[in-house]
Amino acid sequence: MLTESEIRTFIDGTVRYFAVSAGQAVEVGAPYLVTDGAPAAYDYLGVITVSGRRKGAVCFTAPRSMLMVLLMRMHETDTGDANIRDLVGEVANTISGNARRDFGREFQISAPSVVEPEGGKFWPPVEARPFVIPLNWRSHSAKLIVCLE
Repeated sequence: MLTESEIRTFIDGTVRYFAVSAGQAVEVGAPYLVTDGAPAAYDYLGVITVSGRRKGAVCFTAPRSMLMVLLMRMHETDTGDANIRDLVGEVANTISGNARRDFGREFQISAPSVVEPEGGKFWPPVEARPFVIPLNWRSHSAKLIVCLE
């Protein structure tokens, strides 16, 4: 189970990402533990697999409309599917990379992959229950999902 300070590491990384990349603050909701089933996901799901001392995944999921606006805030004019997929993977990768600095070398992360949410949900690769960190940016909602054993 993740500790409060470990969850804070992911929240701080997310806040930092939006402040630097979008130039606007993201509002972070209260994290919650998913007790049954799999957490719901939005249109795009960027996944980082974690191995080493901890095993599992860190995911960023957001609707297409949010990712398009985020690309525009980053002065990117190409808001096509390929760029949106790259962006959702980049967000997951950056947040996980920041967490790696805090957790140390034993927190090994994969390259990002972008997957289709199966049945509109993220099915964690491990038995640990996932924490969901709700995010609101401008008028859009997104989630950071952290599932580590």
